[in-house]
Amino acid sequence: MTVIELIEHSAQQLEAAGVGYGHGTTNAFDEAAWLVLWSLKLPIDDLDSVANQAVSQQNIAGAATILRARIDSRKPAAYLTQEAWLQGVAFYVDERAIVPRSFIAELLADGSIDPWLGAHTRQVLDLCTGNGSLAVLAAMAYPDVQVQAADISTDALAVAQINIDKHALGQRVHTLVSDGLAQCPGPYDLVLCNPPYVNSASMQQLPAEYLAEPQIALAGGSDGMDFIRPLLRDLPAKMTPQAVLVLEIGNERAYFEQAFPQLEVMWMDTSAGEDAVVLITREALVTHCKHPVRAVS
Repeated sequence: MTVIELIEHSAQQLEAAGVGYGHGTTNAFDEAAWLVLWSLKLPIDDLDSVANQAVSQQNIAGAATILRARIDSRKPAAYLTQEAWLQGVAFYVDERAIVPRSFIAELLADGSIDPWLGAHTRQVLDLCTGNGSLAVLAAMAYPDVQVQAADISTDALAVAQINIDKHALGQRVHTLVSDGLAQCPGPYDLVLCNPPYVNSASMQQLPAEYLAEPQIALAGGSDGMDFIRPLLRDLPAKMTPQAVLVLEIGNERAYFEQAFPQLEVMWMDTSAGEDAVVLITREALVTHCKHPVRAVS
């Protein structure tokens, strides 16, 4: 059996088992390729070069073991391999932190937010940092900045510290235990935030793979905006005059616009379209704070 044949066979098993995707892959073939190539200790980003390579019976058995674990446990593949990739950068992850998949990573990599940054951009906050991936990517993208990686979960911050050390960024990226903005000193020139934003109805419908993650990192209340309301209210006081917020809201655009109808935002283009991430200036937040926030009905 060749590598590609093993992947195709594994993909058929994943399809038949009805596993859920969305933690780094979106379909059975890509998920199978990840698990098979990882188990064979082959590069996961260069299938073409090894597709026709023969696989020993021992290695076939090894791939079958992790595939069975994926199907039986319904854990995301990243928890089984303890590795996730964002923009070609490898990160350690385990069940203490959500599997990194933020679309904000694309904006850091492609420079989409750069027009709002400049020489004044020195202090960066990655709020709800999870495993620290956005904090690390921000430090890589902007070599002159200092980054605070904040989270309410000390478990998640322990994982983030592993990634900060893994990428030798301990001099510029520092973890901070904070309940929302409460312990964040500021002022910041750039704030990145991928908060819990999944609304209650959607939480009830999530595949088992998402339920394997820390729920505090997902659940955002009835309309998904429970974390975001106080964030938008309190953040201007911790921003410099030219600062911007880059905020991920996933599939909750309708709820976001209902909750903040007068807030001026810029919808950013990502691989998910133009509905998942917004950029908001401090000026817009200050103006917004002069208007009442619409509570969920």
